[in-house]
Amino acid sequence: MTPGTGTHRICLALPTNRACAPTLAAVAEEAAHAARHSDAEVRLLVLDSCDERTRSEHARVLAALPPVPGLTIHHLDEAGQRDFLRDVIHRAAPAAPDRMLDLMLPSGVSYGACTNRAFLIASALGCRSVHRRDSDSAYQSANGEPVFPVHHELPSLGMPAARAAANVSETDLDPAHADRPVSLAGASFIGELSVDIGEIQRLDQDLHHEVVSLWAPGDWSEERKRELVAESFKGAGTAPFAGDHSTLTLVDPMRVDMCNIALHHEVYERVPLPPATDTIGSDYFLLHLVHDATLPGVLHNRHIENFHTPERRTHSGFLAYQTRFVKFLLSMLYFHHVYDRMAESGAALLDDRHRVRADAVVGFLRGSTRLDRSENVWRLDRIDNAYRKLGGRYADFADLLAVRRERLLDEARRDIEDFALLIEAWPALVDAARATGLGGADRGTGVRGSDR
Repeated sequence: MTPGTGTHRICLALPTNRACAPTLAAVAEEAAHAARHSDAEVRLLVLDSCDERTRSEHARVLAALPPVPGLTIHHLDEAGQRDFLRDVIHRAAPAAPDRMLDLMLPSGVSYGACTNRAFLIASALGCRSVHRRDSDSAYQSANGEPVFPVHHELPSLGMPAARAAANVSETDLDPAHADRPVSLAGASFIGELSVDIGEIQRLDQDLHHEVVSLWAPGDWSEERKRELVAESFKGAGTAPFAGDHSTLTLVDPMRVDMCNIALHHEVYERVPLPPATDTIGSDYFLLHLVHDATLPGVLHNRHIENFHTPERRTHSGFLAYQTRFVKFLLSMLYFHHVYDRMAESGAALLDDRHRVRADAVVGFLRGSTRLDRSENVWRLDRIDNAYRKLGGRYADFADLLAVRRERLLDEARRDIEDFALLIEAWPALVDAARATGLGGADRGTGVRGSDR
């Protein structure tokens, strides 16, 4: 098969709101590698929410890349993304178009919303999969060559599991799932913690345990909470890449990270990600959905290197990140309920064509919004107590939390309601994206094709 001949099209997506020229160049190299070494036509999609100066630097990096047959680059600033979304929303005609635009392109940081934009644009471009990377990460290397995750993502994604077994090192899959499509391929990261709470661990091990254990369900035993804390946010540890290994399995969401993931379009075109703002973890929902619905995946070991950007070390960065962490903890009251319902449903979450039943997910979400929020009141009490004991800037942050307490409790439930609303509108948005195409959204944003 001739490389880059385009028997199918994929989207390698990098959303960013920070300067990341080295990562951008590295991801572009992965995209070029995929175009050269597979029959896929590759669309590199950079969703750039940075200031004008940083965007211009990113544009210079992309413009300097040599053309590669089978690779097209799309670099969209927020104006271009907004133009695209307005066209799609106008065509889809949802009941509340302005609200839908806010959920897709909010003013605050939203890991779910930026990935949802990548999903819709991938649909507009006719891609069959999205391969997501993050701007605060880098690739490992072996024998002087970068270790690209796409190596394991391309061969099996979308293929019936029975056929995909030939592409992996081992299979750990119930034969009952053999006819279902491989819907996810992913690995984790090595390096710094994915959640920036390492300082709490250094300051006080007991308070670190108390804070991290708050993302467990309230009724878990202390032993289960200790096990959760022991593996939380650590990824694959620190051991470097030493050779390929891949497993065809139902992929445990705790073993993969959204900086190193690929999803088949039959998943993300059925259900989007939660669009919640100013919270971490809002982009992990589909990992749970794929696993609980018994859709096969490939778990590999081409882990990405994670690092923390300098912005997190500033006072404003600290406050913003701690707020996102607290909102994540509060979201778990609702998501644990939904995850439990999805796990109980198993394959009943799929229709007779092995596609996720979005209506079932909406029902679970709406059911969770009726939960008593006293568990979240308890969580905030525990966070307040722990941060005041830590002192310094953590105590200052506890003062801010006390002022925002009621608002945060309300936001946690409203975020779930918004997610249900978006899922209900999603099929029309996907259809509209396919019909609209990217069109004028590419205007002036540095689109480059292999024929340049």
